[in-house]
Amino acid sequence: MIAEIIFKQDYEKHRHHLKLKGLQPKTIDAYSRSVRYIGKYFDSEIRNLSEQQLAD
Repeated sequence: MIAEIIFKQDYEKHRHHLKLKGLQPKTIDAYSRSVRYIGKYFDSEIRNLSEQQLAD
């Protein structure tokens, strides 16, 4: 439960930073979608993933 709250906060920060970078809405959606998929696969606990886990 706590992991989901932390994930949602991190997800919103991620989207905010992408907007600040001036990326197009479709690009922001694509990047955000991949973060959501990773979050779903790892049960919202993505802060401590290794590079190998992300590559897999």
